[in-house]
Amino acid sequence: MKCDILTLDNKKAGSVDLDDGVFGAEVRKDIIARMVNYQLAKRRSGNHKTKNVGEIRGTTAKPWNQKGTGRARAGTLRAAQFRGGSTVFGPVVRDHSHKLPKKVRKLALRSALSSKQAEGKLMIIDEAAVGAAKTKELSGKLVALGLSNALIVTGAEVDANFARAAANIMNVDVLPQQGANVYDIVRRDILVLTKAAAQQLQERLS
Repeated sequence: MKCDILTLDNKKAGSVDLDDGVFGAEVRKDIIARMVNYQLAKRRSGNHKTKNVGEIRGTTAKPWNQKGTGRARAGTLRAAQFRGGSTVFGPVVRDHSHKLPKKVRKLALRSALSSKQAEGKLMIIDEAAVGAAKTKELSGKLVALGLSNALIVTGAEVDANFARAAANIMNVDVLPQQGANVYDIVRRDILVLTKAAAQQLQERLS
């Protein structure tokens, strides 16, 4: 499919052929959801922890006699029912990540790219580079392009001035092509690819 290429000054700079297998594939929302869950689970630190009975510091003596006191029997003051005691079945440090086949991950990225194309929310620009790291200037260019909530994916490397200028613009994310992922694509309204990024993504996913 043909797609127009724009400059940051909102001028036409030719067109590019996009692979239908990457940008025109069937949109599988179920696969996209699986991939988002996979990414969010993988980024969880899993370092929440409570102490069990064996980890509580305190006396090991039996609090009172088993019989004759009129109170319920107790074997330790470190038990959960006592103040300062342990937690029963509390969270422990663990890895929340789970496996997802590589083919499913590739399919999810193709579906995410295709969904943006199908919704008319895919934009191709010639390059993401500016001469000076001026946030005000870049913000004006993005407003002129209609980008108030966007993910901008550049080529192999992000231009240092562009990244610095975009750092303080709300709801605008900048990633290199290698970092393009399903979660960041679906969480922003508009997907902006440089010509180089579009070519590299097609090579990566075809």
